[in-house]
Amino acid sequence: MSTSLQDVCQHLALIAPLALAESWDNVGLLVGDRASAVQNVMTCLTVTPSVVTEAVESNVDLVVTHHPVPFRPLSKITTDSLTGEMLWRLIRSGVAVYSAHTAFDSAGDGINQSWAKLLHLTSVGPIIDPEPGHELGAGRVGVLPAPTVAREVIERCVSHVNAVGPRYVGPIDRTVSRVGFACGSGGSFVAKAHRRRCELLITGEATFHQCLEAESFGMTLALIGHYYSERFAMERLATQLGAHFPELNVWASRNETNPVHPLG
Repeated sequence: MSTSLQDVCQHLALIAPLALAESWDNVGLLVGDRASAVQNVMTCLTVTPSVVTEAVESNVDLVVTHHPVPFRPLSKITTDSLTGEMLWRLIRSGVAVYSAHTAFDSAGDGINQSWAKLLHLTSVGPIIDPEPGHELGAGRVGVLPAPTVAREVIERCVSHVNAVGPRYVGPIDRTVSRVGFACGSGGSFVAKAHRRRCELLITGEATFHQCLEAESFGMTLALIGHYYSERFAMERLATQLGAHFPELNVWASRNETNPVHPLG
């Protein structure tokens, strides 16, 4: 008996319950026929032209992307825009698209929780409290097994994902105990992390003014890159899906790369 798109969607919703997604997000099955059969599944961080080409040339049936496409409602799907062109190619080739995005960020076995596990944090909780009726909130903050110099904590995270060009704000050589994570664009978490007594917040990127905010709080803010803070989880998700559906061919995109490069 073949595996249907609905079968895979249901399992993805167990890994990252869609109710955890932010209200502004666009999650779940975004393109596709739930009754269709699935054989080849590819995960990625973001759907780009090169990822679309890989999907089409590899006869992919389902792309599981972290960042949703479309993200905002479209009034038309034409090749006049980049998003429209990518969607048109995917639809013509019968490629479905699924995204869990912020639901996966916040899930019990999601991206921020993975960072907390990497550092063996204890007393782990959300940076932002969950909505009424939800068990989990956004971001994670917890206590290190032993007080550690902030630089060493950051270097361990950078090494884990082979991040290039990390940056930081605030004191780097002080000892910290309470560490927070907000994958992706986590600058908006700064004030709430400060209220959680977070001494070091690790995220992908933040705006200039969010960096100033962290500095004013005396907080250390590590910017390891949006791509690096999340892409590793899509590789892990591919492994998880492959283990649960051994009859499927599942892999993380081989064409996807970080679009941001250091000058030197």
